[in-house]
Amino acid sequence: MKMYDSKETLKKFFGYDSFRGEQEKIINTLTQDKKHCLVLMPTGGGKSLCYQIPALMFEGGTIVISPLIALMQDQVDALKKKNIPAEFINSTVKPEQRKERLQKFINGKIKLLYVTPERFRKQEFINEIQKTKIDLLAVDEAHCISEWGHDFRPDYSRISEFRNLIGNPLTIALTATATPEVQKDIITKLGLNKNQIKIFHQGIQRPNLRLEAIEVYDEKETLNKIFEVIKNYEGSGIIYFSLIKTLEEYSQKLEDKGIKHKIYHGKLVPAQRKKTQREFIEGKENLILATNAFGMGIDKPDIRFVIHAEVPSSIEAYYQEIGRAGRDNLPSLCLLIYNQQDLYTQMEFIKWANPDANFYSRIYDLIQTKNEEVNNYGIEFLREELSWKDKNDFRVETALAMLDRYGVTEGFIENKNLTITSDLPFELSNDDYLKDKLKKDNMKLLSVVQYFRTDKCRRVFISEYFGFYDENDCGNCDICKF
Repeated sequence: MKMYDSKETLKKFFGYDSFRGEQEKIINTLTQDKKHCLVLMPTGGGKSLCYQIPALMFEGGTIVISPLIALMQDQVDALKKKNIPAEFINSTVKPEQRKERLQKFINGKIKLLYVTPERFRKQEFINEIQKTKIDLLAVDEAHCISEWGHDFRPDYSRISEFRNLIGNPLTIALTATATPEVQKDIITKLGLNKNQIKIFHQGIQRPNLRLEAIEVYDEKETLNKIFEVIKNYEGSGIIYFSLIKTLEEYSQKLEDKGIKHKIYHGKLVPAQRKKTQREFIEGKENLILATNAFGMGIDKPDIRFVIHAEVPSSIEAYYQEIGRAGRDNLPSLCLLIYNQQDLYTQMEFIKWANPDANFYSRIYDLIQTKNEEVNNYGIEFLREELSWKDKNDFRVETALAMLDRYGVTEGFIENKNLTITSDLPFELSNDDYLKDKLKKDNMKLLSVVQYFRTDKCRRVFISEYFGFYDENDCGNCDICKF
């Protein structure tokens, strides 16, 4: 492949004449200064180009570590349409395809290889990947590295180990959401110090986004506000809910009013979710009622409004979700509908997401000592043993997911092949550690309350929360409350 400079590469493969924001500075830091980068850029700000352009300029290959299977497939499909040699390897790919794709990467026929961090658990993958020259490691959704991040992934915390296995290549970590504490943790987990990495952060320079928040006291007020927004904002929109039950209730009420829409949540079959997402992106559907399962990889420029009909769990989650609005730089509304009752729902979610050390110990012992019953009777058996048939207690699902993430178990309870493979790690057996995590999750929810009640411009509040306030973030918007 002929080598081009950054602007030539941008024009040839992506069709743009110029870079946005700090993209060019970031690319030059990698390609000219050969210095590691941590990039904090708003959703829709063009993070992917910051490693895709260098990948095409470097002689060797680029590995992209991404936590989301659907997102990496979408990104690879988009790159292929631009005649950029890219592939992905994850659990959805058949063994023979994985082998073929890996060999093409090793032989230099593929420039970008997207993988999940769990791929580095596979010794055969490590043995093969060490045979080729890797010039760049890109870590997408880098907040997943940090144990303080809002979507912590244990395998992400081993990035330093992975870097070492592939020769400690030049590294770029990218995220839209990282507080100062999380930024420090990301750098440490990469195996770097602050002098070895340059931090770029663009703040929330999205002046086209109108950040509003209103308080309601009942369902009628919520519905009236939703109807008002749908009437006044022509074009596509997303309405987020925390509970599937609430989502379905509001869906029925919109249907009764003749408002055309689709729903999206985790209990729908994958084919239906994929169809809904595709129709929304293609403009065949303009309105989606969704849980937070919807949104990653939605590269749709003309979303005119994002409504949170229920209080979100954190500023991190809220910021990512509103970032899907107005990517075409036209005016768009980001509305938080605040009902005090929603806080109790989120507090329940936080409780379910934070089993204590005793709970982990008990589920570990059950899987080990009653393995046949666990696999034959499934999650309901575990719930009966652990929660006394309380069907509203979802700690079992959390605990199973965390046991898998930390490599304590192999197999799946749904496939009747769940087994214990190692001891409980410190993070799942130390009560003080788990209590600290619970406290931090509750503090994140408190920050959402503070966001609603702030007397500052909400744009400034978010910038300060993430530690990158700039006096230009406000833009003298007409909803500032000083």
